[in-house]
Amino acid sequence: MPRRPSFGEEPKSRLAVWSGRCGWFALAVAALSIVILRSGMLEIEPSLATFGAALVFAALAILLAFASFVTIWRQGLSGLSSAVLGLFIGILLLAYPGYLGYRATTLPMISDVTTDMDNPPRYDALARLRPRGRIEYPGGNTAALQHAGYPDIVPLQLNVPPKTAYDLALAIITKRKWRIIDPKPPTPARRDGTIEAVAQTLIMGFRDDVIVRISPLAQGSRVDVRSASRVGQHDFGANASRVRALLEDIDDAEGTTPEAKAQPDKKAPPAKKDPLDKKR
Repeated sequence: MPRRPSFGEEPKSRLAVWSGRCGWFALAVAALSIVILRSGMLEIEPSLATFGAALVFAALAILLAFASFVTIWRQGLSGLSSAVLGLFIGILLLAYPGYLGYRATTLPMISDVTTDMDNPPRYDALARLRPRGRIEYPGGNTAALQHAGYPDIVPLQLNVPPKTAYDLALAIITKRKWRIIDPKPPTPARRDGTIEAVAQTLIMGFRDDVIVRISPLAQGSRVDVRSASRVGQHDFGANASRVRALLEDIDDAEGTTPEAKAQPDKKAPPAKKDPLDKKR
């Protein structure tokens, strides 16, 4: 039975109480789903279903909060703090999918991005980890959408030898704490050097596969990058943002090498950063 208010205690809005409870429950379920996703304990489908349930409770917390505001105003009940708490948590949880929804309407619906659409870097070791049908670069419509949406995703030319460019890229990838799967430095017997690594998105921890290819030029080297999601048809700009940031870091690091300082800068000015490009 519900506890009766003691003498002198204002009755509390039950709607406000349940708004706060739903908010806390939604937050707990969302945190649990993120932990499951990042750890890989379950398949992605039940993990996303759990996160979806958290969003349902977040929306319920918001509805109960607004309903409780009306009853508190009309009946002079207490419980405003619980209603505000439920409203705040609900908005906090729904803000993230709302932001992704906005990104989905403004960015191309692709999940595989590369600097070389004619001859994209090919996954080797990572091919065994990717789902069937998501190993080869799709090309066609994907390439057209990428060119229209991310025209600044182009190869990077450096004034340093391939081995130096490879070492710079490997150091930056290591600093970013991506899981390096298969590093292959350039050698006389192997013309190109490659680095295959797995990156995790910031919040949900989705695993995206990255390959960096270092090719020799007549003077210097060329860096190509490919980043592809394992699931979903829309990456909300995460792969393009990752490729862009990696190339910018390599470009900045190349400027500190003795080889680059001894040669004139022949590269085009770097592209401007897109302030909207953030990780999922």
